[in-house]
Amino acid sequence: MNENTPSPVQTHRLNRMSGRDPHEQHRVASPLELLFDLTFVIAFGVAAAQFAHLMAEGHVSAGLAGFAFGAFATWWAWMNFTWFASAYDTDDWIYRVMTMLQMVGVIILALGIPPVFASIEHGGHVDNVVMVAGYVVMRIALVGQWLRAAVQDPPRRSACLTYASVVVIAQIGWVVQIFVQTSLTVFFVSALVLMVVEVSGPILAERRMGGTPWHAHHVAERYGLLAIIALGEGVVGTVASLTAAVGEHGWSTDAILLVAAGIGLTFGMWWVYFLIPAGELLHARRRLSFWYGYLHLAVFGAIVATGAGLHVAAYYIDGESKLDSVGTVLAVAIPVGIYLLSMFVIYSCLVGEVDLFHALLLVLAGAVLVAAVALAAGGRSMTVCLLVATAAPVVVVVGFEAVGHRHAAAIISARLSGGGHRPG
Repeated sequence: MNENTPSPVQTHRLNRMSGRDPHEQHRVASPLELLFDLTFVIAFGVAAAQFAHLMAEGHVSAGLAGFAFGAFATWWAWMNFTWFASAYDTDDWIYRVMTMLQMVGVIILALGIPPVFASIEHGGHVDNVVMVAGYVVMRIALVGQWLRAAVQDPPRRSACLTYASVVVIAQIGWVVQIFVQTSLTVFFVSALVLMVVEVSGPILAERRMGGTPWHAHHVAERYGLLAIIALGEGVVGTVASLTAAVGEHGWSTDAILLVAAGIGLTFGMWWVYFLIPAGELLHARRRLSFWYGYLHLAVFGAIVATGAGLHVAAYYIDGESKLDSVGTVLAVAIPVGIYLLSMFVIYSCLVGEVDLFHALLLVLAGAVLVAAVALAAGGRSMTVCLLVATAAPVVVVVGFEAVGHRHAAAIISARLSGGGHRPG
């Protein structure tokens, strides 16, 4: 080998954290990022299982409250890492060790989800001690990363220090909260305040303090990968929930139809997610990053909640659910509707206008979901109604592939040609 030829063997010695090029060609998710995402399979799975259990027990309100809190905590933990990595991934040994520490924190957070649901179900003080402990572990690593970036990237020091400061302030608030025994109402009000603090940090750092060099195509790919992971968890969870019923009663028509509905919904929702080139649009309008990033809370929450609804359907088939057929179908139809609406809103934000044809497709998909619930109310089999609900994303996909792609192509082309590639 010529001494000037780069070695194919990589080492992971220290690299200066000076920021990645936001226009870097062929930027893709790293193997470490993919490994990091796998820890969220556990967190999503636990949240979906707990939500499904409470719904099957008839404690829908408690399940919704616990799921909302757990979904935000999980999503925000992923957000913190993802946007930092897009801007400052050095892939040296310190970065890798810090990422491993954050992975440990995610696992601890996942272990803390069941106590949160249980305490909300029983109406006492929310037991979020273990979840906060997981956040402490993650935040120690994250703050260390931001401080390192602040030292090694002087032009963006103000933004990096803003991120680090807000993370510390919010974390102090979460720690204080676990020692204050309050009612559920006071807990959720204080949690809402702390959530506002959390989400305001990136806005302040990116808009007022100079921002960071995140990569639009990389960010869009990372969001897509997490959507796939969340969708996959729904399928795995549904099959796992059916195992007991199939093992005891054998395969039934309802069990087969439920698996078909789960696969159909997963495939349809996946297809809907990747209908438009989000990376190109986000690159052209980087100031839409917060709309794009924060609206995905509804997207990911809806995906995981759909999986939970399919879990409830498995409980129903096994005779272990207190929900009737209508309630079971609603447990799937509502999150699917929220998902489709959220994707439409994100699409509208990225292109800067409301595509009336796609709005029509959304209305038709909503009509399909309403029909599924109406059929359940009319006494139709629950699994047949779920198969009807499966047609909702199919309506959007077929409409887009047949006609809507022309509307989208014209709108997106105008958006990209008119917007250029301005970084701000």
